[in-house]
Amino acid sequence: MVIRFLRAKWKNLVMVNYAVDPALLEPYLPPGTSLDYFAGKTYVSLVGFLFAKTKIFGIPVPRFGTFEEINLRFYVFSKEDKIKKRGVVFINEAVPYKSVAWMANLLYKEHYSVMPTRHYWEKNSRNRLIEYYWKKKERWNAIQVEADTVSKLMKQGSLEEFIFEHYYGFTKISDSSSESYEVVHPRWSTFDVKYFKVDCDFDAMYGSSFAHLSAQLPDSVMLASRCRKCART
Repeated sequence: MVIRFLRAKWKNLVMVNYAVDPALLEPYLPPGTSLDYFAGKTYVSLVGFLFAKTKIFGIPVPRFGTFEEINLRFYVFSKEDKIKKRGVVFINEAVPYKSVAWMANLLYKEHYSVMPTRHYWEKNSRNRLIEYYWKKKERWNAIQVEADTVSKLMKQGSLEEFIFEHYYGFTKISDSSSESYEVVHPRWSTFDVKYFKVDCDFDAMYGSSFAHLSAQLPDSVMLASRCRKCART
């Protein structure tokens, strides 16, 4: 029997994807994993979404159960008994509550930080508007996306599938050890993005290694519909 430690709904997941030099990611690579490539490129994704109706061991978290999360992640895989496990590594995950960050860092050994966050959603007959905001060093950063209202299935072998279909999280503990956990979720549906705007101080958020991304145009921007049954084990 697999015990699901944490369950939640992930809503309106925005992925802003940048192709980067693989050497940039090597210092963050957990032992036992390798960089995952798509069409010869490695990617980082600036991600914004709403973490909703959180349950821990099946018990609802009433006060801190719904909140925005902003993270920067990249893509890796490991092989165990000839089975390829495709997953992600988080460089940083920002949330608004200290208790959430403390628990996540304790249990998953990840890199959560705490800062003010907010979101704005609007939907009409023509468009779906999704916005996420987070405040770092007295500066509000933002991701804004305008997309179609009707979702579609991801195509097999597409960049969308590569970005979304990773089912493990890996964390670098030291130069010789790492930890991993499984993320369980159905396959996502996506919306065609018509317009986007990214205003992020990558240097302040993620360090000088990523500062150039503030002036770099994303390779792609994606919006996915909510995940109804997501869980970490």
